[in-house]
Amino acid sequence: MGQHIGQKQTLQELEENVLARIDQEEVIAFHQGLVRIPSINPPGDCRDAIDFVEKPLRDAGFEIERVQDLDIMPNVIASIGPKDGKTLLVNAHVDVVPIGERDAWTHEPFGAEIADGRVYGRGAGDDKASVAAQVMAALAVKRAGIPLAGRLVINQLSDEEVGGVHGAALVSAHEGLNPDWVINGEQTLNRVCVGEKGSAGTIITVHGKTAHGALPWEGANAIEGLAEVIVALRRELWPDLENRTHWAFKPSSASTNLVEGGVKSNVVPDKASCFIDRRIVPGEDPDECRQEIDDIAQRAIKNVPGASVTVELMSEIGGRKASAAPVEDPLVQAMLQANERLGLSTEPTGFSMGTDGRFWAEKGIPTIIYGPGDPSLAHKPDEWIGIDEIMAAARAYAIAMVRLVGDYAE
Repeated sequence: MGQHIGQKQTLQELEENVLARIDQEEVIAFHQGLVRIPSINPPGDCRDAIDFVEKPLRDAGFEIERVQDLDIMPNVIASIGPKDGKTLLVNAHVDVVPIGERDAWTHEPFGAEIADGRVYGRGAGDDKASVAAQVMAALAVKRAGIPLAGRLVINQLSDEEVGGVHGAALVSAHEGLNPDWVINGEQTLNRVCVGEKGSAGTIITVHGKTAHGALPWEGANAIEGLAEVIVALRRELWPDLENRTHWAFKPSSASTNLVEGGVKSNVVPDKASCFIDRRIVPGEDPDECRQEIDDIAQRAIKNVPGASVTVELMSEIGGRKASAAPVEDPLVQAMLQANERLGLSTEPTGFSMGTDGRFWAEKGIPTIIYGPGDPSLAHKPDEWIGIDEIMAAARAYAIAMVRLVGDYAE
């Protein structure tokens, strides 16, 4: 029996319609074209990549707006649908890290070569697979004529790889852009990550006193003081972190990732510092994490008479709480239901790395991380993404879009 005039379609009908508009040849060609644009950050010139992403959305009739504070780092916001309903924002980034040593690659870093069902290249996974899947899903929604009860916003960014100051930080504060839900595209193996770990990145600085290397008792060795602090942290704090857990995440963690110090080979050092990469789970507070490191450091430094220690959060990395959207939130449920329909994972989890999603999560907006690819392949030579992974993500994004802002019969 045919559909009556004015009668809303069912959710199943809309999903089937949008899925039929996702063409693998078009998706992969778009993805390859984007990978071939070397949008390396630093220096972060993403103009050609953003132009490439914007064109098909503009041609399809999306409303286009650009937000930027640097000419070389534009951010494009493409929108369709009424403004008086709920707003779903999907977000990913076009900038990529440098390739490193060229000899370590067996494929051209910006060749987007296809081999064994994979596309190879810098950014093939991180994060241009998510960009391609999101853009192609949005185009399918538009081409299928899906009636919308709310607003769909496709937000593609520059500057994620060096902190997001000129990307997500800027766009998330943009007046008039207040989404109800955010899907941040990153490599999650197409699993639904309800949030991401926070950070309490900490700088420990030990101050001592210089002396001639042949007369060490006349000085206070800052490097030795720092060594005392690092060993104390490993013995006292690191084991305790393993017991700080949250169902969505691996345990709380810390790692001493940078060390700096010394004056000259024959001088007792008067200053030494290290950076502690401290990743935190929901329930932990960055300031409290800094304080417990400080408490241990103050005790440990007493083993080096004449030395002192300071502990502070690193402003660019530290001071960010973990986020976790409730599983019952419509955003999480829509993405899980999309995965269920496609035979993908329906077990929610969490994301260990930091993402652009944090800028919206910090505003209290339900934000999840979802996208194709294995995060362990990011930033490595011969980075690749499976064609089947991109296609699954495009279909999942499209279904979630329909479920969250589509206008259909309940």
